[in-house]
Amino acid sequence: QVQLVESGGGLVQPGGSLSLSCAASGSILDIYNMGWYRQAPGKQRELVATVTRGGSTNYADSMKGRVTISRDNAKSTLYLQMNSLKPEDTAVYYCNANILRSIIPRGPYDYWGQGTQVTVSS
Repeated sequence: QVQLVESGGGLVQPGGSLSLSCAASGSILDIYNMGWYRQAPGKQRELVATVTRGGSTNYADSMKGRVTISRDNAKSTLYLQMNSLKPEDTAVYYCNANILRSIIPRGPYDYWGQGTQVTVSS
């Protein structure tokens, strides 16, 4: 019915950059807040950044100044540009979206992507 598909993860050197994308598809009327979260093995899932439909953003302190979250509402796509990456940024990164569906019951509901692995290592 609704799916979030992520892409762009991979291996990058410390100090390098990486861009993540998350495409939403299916029975969608509107997408409200969207965000990126990350989780390392044995650790809690934590917020990276969020963006409202109108473009207001907030960032985790550990990532502020190094990442930029954005969205293309016409394409139902979320982006995360990551720069100056550190080994401690290594984690599975998950896309999240609060979505009003075009089918009944409409919600809104929270959806999660499958996650994409980001590894920062020399």
